[in-house]
Amino acid sequence: MIKMTFTVRPDQGEPSDFDLGDITCEGENGSVGSAGHVPDQGMMIYLSIPLLLDSLRPLFSGEKKAVSFVGTDTSFRLDFKRDRKGIVAVSAKGTALGRCTPAELADAVLRAVQELEEQSLSTLPAGSGARSDLVSSMERFRASVA
Repeated sequence: MIKMTFTVRPDQGEPSDFDLGDITCEGENGSVGSAGHVPDQGMMIYLSIPLLLDSLRPLFSGEKKAVSFVGTDTSFRLDFKRDRKGIVAVSAKGTALGRCTPAELADAVLRAVQELEEQSLSTLPAGSGARSDLVSSMERFRASVA
């Protein structure tokens, strides 16, 4: 089982497309997150989530057996590898975090996106490019896992 969490860092002033945030990924073998590192591994969270969604789509479609995600303006990286039975192994820096089915991974990512959407996406300015990118990526992601 994999659990993902996306957060926006507080006290950044007026909300913008370039707000910094963090990703945490938890599995049965451990947890990794972008917060609390030196140098900082926080990322432009509203730009990174569409990148994560778009990075995962080839894994679900069967185009690729392995994909990596590196957030926008960070060195934080997650690796996803699907085996012959379809189980996805999630790792970071060579350390296995956990394994799950593609459906469980899709559910974990979508839940995290929906939580972020409910908490802070609406605070972005009207006409926000990051908001429209996120909505478009969500639509494509949902279509690829349906």
